[in-house]
Amino acid sequence: MKRGSVHIISLGCPKNRVDSEVMAALLAKSGYSIAAQADHAQIILINTCSFILPAKEESIDEILKMAERKKRQRNACTHLVVTGCLPQRYGKGLEKELPEVDLFLGVGEIANIVHHLNGLSQTEVPCSRSIIGKPDFLMNAQTPRLITTPFYTSYLKIAEGCSNRCSYCVIPTIRGKARSREMKDILMEAESIAARGVKELIITAQDTTAYGRDLKGRPKLGDLLERLAPIKGIRWIRLLYAHPAGLTDEILKSMADYESICKYIDIPIQHIDNDILAAMKRRGGSNLIEKTIQRAREIIPGVALRTSIIVGFPGETRRKFNKLLSFIKETKFDHLGVFIYSREEGTKAASYPSRISEREKEARRQNLMEEQSVISYQINQALIGSVQEVLIEGKNGIPDHPYVGRCSRQAPEIDGITYVKGENLATGSLVYCKITATTEYDLFAEVLT
Repeated sequence: MKRGSVHIISLGCPKNRVDSEVMAALLAKSGYSIAAQADHAQIILINTCSFILPAKEESIDEILKMAERKKRQRNACTHLVVTGCLPQRYGKGLEKELPEVDLFLGVGEIANIVHHLNGLSQTEVPCSRSIIGKPDFLMNAQTPRLITTPFYTSYLKIAEGCSNRCSYCVIPTIRGKARSREMKDILMEAESIAARGVKELIITAQDTTAYGRDLKGRPKLGDLLERLAPIKGIRWIRLLYAHPAGLTDEILKSMADYESICKYIDIPIQHIDNDILAAMKRRGGSNLIEKTIQRAREIIPGVALRTSIIVGFPGETRRKFNKLLSFIKETKFDHLGVFIYSREEGTKAASYPSRISEREKEARRQNLMEEQSVISYQINQALIGSVQEVLIEGKNGIPDHPYVGRCSRQAPEIDGITYVKGENLATGSLVYCKITATTEYDLFAEVLT
């Protein structure tokens, strides 16, 4: 039964993207067509993020942009729906602020998306424009997904929610406590994804190292990785969002033992000063972080490490920032993301006094990124002459390096890319290349013949 067309805009992290893929599949299965362009849709659905101020601003900007489009195309676009973290966080308060939106849905309504969109076509006025329930949705292997990443790569969400309660973070409030999927269920979905031709599986959750703590028998992430590694067709398994306090030797050894598991770990440390870490309510202190990084490099030689940092947190004096800067210089992460602290209502840190100006926060962010550009360039230069397996993602406009791809050291969208010199390379193929040149963040390579 044909029900109309929906264009889905997914904002924020890969975890949000998986939610959007689930909604797209449920809608398509029930008779809706999924429109690639907003111009061709009767319903525009925006799956929002509200983790920090820039994410909220991006969500609001996109809502207003699509509201204006709906106004211009009133005969074509009939409804604007906002889902995800923003409505879950702010609830009915958004109705007055954003009267252009026809329906707000919380994160617990993902499985009910068809019912809610069907209701929009009814002639009677809905009793409420906001449906915000408990954030209790947890997908399983039977939950349909319309994967939107390129055919050769896919995210695999192994858990939902978070129980860490960091003082600056609203995720536990928005997404609920940590809830892990059963291992056999995850493996079933991974095998289904592999059967579609996916070669790169990217493991994601709010905290991947917390996997299994809430389940009977307490299965561990290392055990899951060992079960995923032999799945036929999966060539790369990549690990994101690994809390340093949970990255055990067992997990590291599991990663080292299997060729299909990328020697790449995303370890968000947020800071290195013990006073700041304590104020952030982060599990573990600077000694644990340093030991975790040391063990990762000992157990997995050549491992590529990514981290994220928050600058401008209340109490971050110039001395404490300089300590962080020195740590970054000494540790030499392969990839680094820096976020400016934003005071988020509903968090413990929102009550902390802060005298750090936005200008100073930005200066500190810039300082770290300038240092990281030097570090990244040095690390990339050391790769010249090495042989790397590269996943080809398509063509580009550079004549002498006509293909673009990623080596196992590079995660999609957040890290650099590899420009490849070669002929007749198929998108989605894995080829061995020799690194010949670099920039601060990107690599240049030629295919080995």
